[in-house]
Amino acid sequence: MDRKQIVKQMLNFNKSSFNNAFNTLAMAQEQTETMGKSFIEQAAWLPAEGKKAVQDWLDACKKGREEYKKLIDDAYKKVEAFL
Repeated sequence: MDRKQIVKQMLNFNKSSFNNAFNTLAMAQEQTETMGKSFIEQAAWLPAEGKKAVQDWLDACKKGREEYKKLIDDAYKKVEAFL
């Protein structure tokens, strides 16, 4: 088997493993976000500013996760183009 082919297979395995782990993490984060939103909506003691701050924080986490995934996907594309 050609070395280049072996490296491509290793890269595909690594990419697949990353995608599976990332998707699992994303599902867990989305579930936590759903539970958090439910809790915040029912929290009468939390002022509107606090609710907005929590929502902004959740949005920032989601945006960061999406940007991270995009960067990793771009890096895989560059490596694949190199090979």
